[in-house]
Amino acid sequence: MDLIFFGMQGSGKGTVGKKIAEKYNLKVFETGEELRKLANQDSPLGQKVKTIIEAGHLVPNEIVMEIVEVFMSNLEKGKNILFDGIPRKIEQANSLNELLKKHGRTYKAVILDITEETALRRLTTRKICKSCKEVYPAKYTKSLCEKCGGELIQRNDDVPEAIKTRIETFKNETLPAIKIYKENLIHVNGEPTIDEVAELAAKKLNPIFKN
Repeated sequence: MDLIFFGMQGSGKGTVGKKIAEKYNLKVFETGEELRKLANQDSPLGQKVKTIIEAGHLVPNEIVMEIVEVFMSNLEKGKNILFDGIPRKIEQANSLNELLKKHGRTYKAVILDITEETALRRLTTRKICKSCKEVYPAKYTKSLCEKCGGELIQRNDDVPEAIKTRIETFKNETLPAIKIYKENLIHVNGEPTIDEVAELAAKKLNPIFKN
């Protein structure tokens, strides 16, 4: 069973997704990371992605789907996937669903539900490691990353105006894509702490992965 993970900016989707992936032995597909990996490879697809990124353009959906298919093909047999950050739009959701069907993969969608107020509060107070990109909430008071010792900074786009724009994009583009999965969607309360949200998600996913 694959999982498609959704959540508004600030929901903790990436962090909770990693915890869930570890718990159920899933391989995480994170679009940005996979694009960066490919751009560093000396392959026809890698060079194509590198050219697009260096030109400052968005990678077209058909190439993203090609990357997803390569990712699936390289998985060990029986390994399941957690999709993080994809799909972002209706077109991409339809393409991903067709690809999953083509490869005979079953899936559930999960969304971490938070309010816009929570998203704004979390994003304007969080810090991120300048080196390894680990994210820390406001309650973390140290100035260095526990993971690599790097300097903690605020992201340039973690200011109220930019956050509101990102939230509007999520509402206008990603929410319509999420509605495609309404018959196959698991809602999880994303308001508590990361560890609590991961536990809530696990309670809903345990029956699925035990079958």
